[in-house]
Amino acid sequence: MNLARTIDHTLLKPDATRADIERLCGEAVAFQFFSVCVNGSRVALARAVLADGGPKVAAVTGFPLGAMDPAAKAAETALAVKAGADEIDTVLNVGWLLDGDHAGVLRDLRGVVAAADGRPVKVILETGLLTDDLKRTACRLAVDAGAAFVKTSTGFAGSGATIDDVRLMKSTVGDACRVKASGGIRDRATALAMLDAGASRLGTSSGAAIVRGDEACGTY
Repeated sequence: MNLARTIDHTLLKPDATRADIERLCGEAVAFQFFSVCVNGSRVALARAVLADGGPKVAAVTGFPLGAMDPAAKAAETALAVKAGADEIDTVLNVGWLLDGDHAGVLRDLRGVVAAADGRPVKVILETGLLTDDLKRTACRLAVDAGAAFVKTSTGFAGSGATIDDVRLMKSTVGDACRVKASGGIRDRATALAMLDAGASRLGTSSGAAIVRGDEACGTY
């Protein structure tokens, strides 16, 4: 297994500068990570820095709350695609899920998948806010919407990925969808444990340390 190729090298802090994004892209090339994951306003920059055929560019939409109008989320997705995004990581509307508004959640996610225009969509569940039953429901809705991945966390809601959540998500989606673990993955042992539990992609700001086997560091 090529550990580096499972990593979405991530920088989503609000104070990330142009130099920070350029550094992120340089590290992605050096370590041959699968992608960089950035906010929408940085997609064009990342696309310009990364050569075609190198690491891909993933953009977050509806980030970090997922609570905006579905039309706005879809429009943000379309703009990210226009700017050069290869993949979309979008946040599920947790409030609607808690309301039991499954039709609303599904409509919201289908709008993003349509706007992504064939590009893989990863649906962020924010697992730390959900019961196990709701995690399973969210996974099924993501699959029904046509998502390519279900993803654990934004990293901004006070809790991140857990082994138990990755296993639960993988057991729910089976082969219909893949699992991305994100939030709190800062060392090689944790990364490998997430992959062993069923994740096929990792979101982390600590990719270089993970590949090198350094001690835990990073924030996402």
